[in-house]
Amino acid sequence: EISWTLPDTSHVSQEDLTSVIFFFVNILFLFAYLCHAVGSQVGDVLLYYCYCEVRDPEKLCAWQKALCQHLHLTGKVRVASEGINGTVGGSKVATSLYVKVMLSQPLFKNILCQEDFKSSAGGAHCFPDLRVGVFKEIVPMGIDPKIVSYKETGIHLSPQEFHREVEQYLSQATQGQSDTILLDCRNFYESKIGHFQGCLAPDIRKFSYFPSYVDENLELFKDKRVLMYCTGGIRCERGSAYLRSKAVCREVYQLKGGIHKYLEEFPDGFYRGKLFVFDDRYAICSNEDIISACRYCGVLWDQYKLCSSQHCRQLVLTCPSCCNKGLTACCPVCQEKELKVTSRASGQILKEECECTRRRPRVPIEPVSPRMLDTGK
Repeated sequence: EISWTLPDTSHVSQEDLTSVIFFFVNILFLFAYLCHAVGSQVGDVLLYYCYCEVRDPEKLCAWQKALCQHLHLTGKVRVASEGINGTVGGSKVATSLYVKVMLSQPLFKNILCQEDFKSSAGGAHCFPDLRVGVFKEIVPMGIDPKIVSYKETGIHLSPQEFHREVEQYLSQATQGQSDTILLDCRNFYESKIGHFQGCLAPDIRKFSYFPSYVDENLELFKDKRVLMYCTGGIRCERGSAYLRSKAVCREVYQLKGGIHKYLEEFPDGFYRGKLFVFDDRYAICSNEDIISACRYCGVLWDQYKLCSSQHCRQLVLTCPSCCNKGLTACCPVCQEKELKVTSRASGQILKEECECTRRRPRVPIEPVSPRMLDTGK
């Protein structure tokens, strides 16, 4: 039942299907700053989601796994009774076939369209493996989809409409007349390296903290027009629905297609810096702005690395100069541990809350005054 729904690849060579990327993985990572230019010749990474009723998530999951393996794709796909959310990488031929099959799948027909697939230069090398699974939510907000449904989402704005709204917001904010909040509903490490000018970026580590953040800061949103955005649009679907359920905002809007689609049309618009992505690239760029700094010396720097302590999976911004000095951990605690701890015989990597995570409150209360909001700070 699964095999007959897989695309015919008999007319495609193995090289075109798997891409020559695997032969150049080490070179690509060595010259990461050229990844965009080189990657455009070798493969793509797709980002998409589709909210719809899935009566048999396990069956859809099995089909997705078979499809991705058939096309030699790597990445992550989340399936739930409320839909599907995926980011996969492979050759241009493979990703093109994947989109074609997805659009012809009866479950997604008349719901999913070509424009729903966000594409960027990359390939199968951008992910360590393929992970396909069934979950309760296709984006982990931590609230039952039956309680806060994607059907109660905010008003979708096209990139052009969102651009005009942000332009008007920034113009009014400089005059102290804005009744709008430009809300980044991503995690702090994402907004740290790139965000819209004049945005409010919550200091949260996970999207599952967003509802609590809203609950603790309802006064900020009272009688306001809220313009929300995220990477590809999926977090705004549930996030805007949750915000609307509180009945405090005057209006809630969201950027359709997320930052991905906005940057396709406005690479030099109001979004500055890099766009964080959840794969081994960590970030993709559309402009030359660097808005973040090295954690140690403060020089402008926006290329993330994993903390060098084997216990920790936190991301750290450390420039080449500081790396050469051995400053490669996310905090002093991890830096000290790295020098003391020997590798485990099992090779197991454990997650551990270090100084960084302990000091960061789970649900920060934004120290934002009405005056700061009015001036777009």
